[in-house]
Amino acid sequence: MNKLEEKFIKCYDELSDAIFRHCYFRVYNQDSAKDITQETFTKTWQYLVDGGEIQNMKAFLYKTANNLIIDLSRKKQTISLERLQEEGFEPGYDDSKNINNSIEVKRLLKLVNQLDSTYREVVIMRYIDDLSPKDIANIVQESENNVSVRIHRGIKKLKELLNKNG
Repeated sequence: MNKLEEKFIKCYDELSDAIFRHCYFRVYNQDSAKDITQETFTKTWQYLVDGGEIQNMKAFLYKTANNLIIDLSRKKQTISLERLQEEGFEPGYDDSKNINNSIEVKRLLKLVNQLDSTYREVVIMRYIDDLSPKDIANIVQESENNVSVRIHRGIKKLKELLNKNG
């Protein structure tokens, strides 16, 4: 196995779960998220084999995944978070936690889903995917300052929604 393969496998091991989670919270469909994750790594590998150079692998993978998500959203309608919750999906819900936490998670995710897509995207990347503003800036191809402002405004709007909805 050559160094490129070793580096790529290590990257896959470290980031595949995070990329899947990111895709899942964007498309709300496990099969689609798996397909996008697989295609993200396949396209990245092909890019590397073709001689492409990647400065920031994490940002490159998220950007590739985002582009695939956009392509998918153009092809078909996504499933709403509310419908998934009605079917029993609880992101981040642990059966051992008390029912109050479950209610809060449902309420918060419902509010996040009400945010404008420009805010929702960066808030999810920051607080669910745990990406830094710098990484998010690389992914969405905006300045770090713009991303920080969008995160701040998204959180502010989320707080307004929270206060408005009691």
